[in-house]
Amino acid sequence: MSHSVPRIDISPPLLNSACPWATTLEDLQALFRCSFTGAITIRTSLLEGFHHDPDIHQHTFFDPVTHVTHGAAGSPSSSALVSETASLNTLGYSPIPLRTYLSYISDISTEQSPPTRKLIIVSVTGTPEEVAECYRLIAEHSLTVDMPLAMEVNLSCPNIPNAPPPAYSGEAIYRYLAALKTVIGSAPDLSRLPFGLKTPPYTYIEQFTTLISALTPGDSPGMAGAPLHPLALGNVSTLRRMLDQDELTKHVVIIGTGGVEDGAGYRRMRGAGARAVGLATALGRKGLSVFEEIGTDADLFR
Repeated sequence: MSHSVPRIDISPPLLNSACPWATTLEDLQALFRCSFTGAITIRTSLLEGFHHDPDIHQHTFFDPVTHVTHGAAGSPSSSALVSETASLNTLGYSPIPLRTYLSYISDISTEQSPPTRKLIIVSVTGTPEEVAECYRLIAEHSLTVDMPLAMEVNLSCPNIPNAPPPAYSGEAIYRYLAALKTVIGSAPDLSRLPFGLKTPPYTYIEQFTTLISALTPGDSPGMAGAPLHPLALGNVSTLRRMLDQDELTKHVVIIGTGGVEDGAGYRRMRGAGARAVGLATALGRKGLSVFEEIGTDADLFR
């Protein structure tokens, strides 16, 4: 049975990426209600949640010039000084299980009056088989809520001991895509979800070609402070150029993240080829007002 490729609509093309400031129901409600976001992303979850150890899993902002932070590392609610435009994060994934996040989505859907068609991206990770089960659960849940859902497979997290990011391995990427293909093919009546891959920064050409080779059968990735911005722009530009060279991957949408703090950074990311732009560190530093600030500066709300 053939299926059309699900499409996503993010308007305005501004959203949060999976981050500590999208963890709780209150976080997600505030992000969803924000009129300056075209979509929201839930912090990366697992089927059973991630074990959080406060002595290991911490977060802090710092000044990228002096490398100094004004406070000790701790929870993601720590405030930042104006000069602290970079962050260090060893928080890992969300301690909240996927099924709880699906219940949060139901709560958000119920409270919308009238219903809002803002996209919610559910970021997940785990083994290929666990991610396939995540897809099934999210696809089934999408039939019960008013807003569209999509799934992000986080293959980029560097904070898990003895587990390098799977997105650096062509074999690992293939395993995830094969598991997703199996669950989709085995349940033809399952609601089709747009899904993407969250990738880490790539630094040499073989990493890009590995990803493109894995995607050639056709599926959609997404792309994951300030010091990262030039590298993120180069990643988006290179991927967009390589994706456009093959009819099987031209449809792939890139969500560009990495160091966007203002309207100028947003315009650079869009110019590099991102369909939409995600924020994490800037959201943590400035709060929800950062979306209005960037959107107004970039003239997104005419």
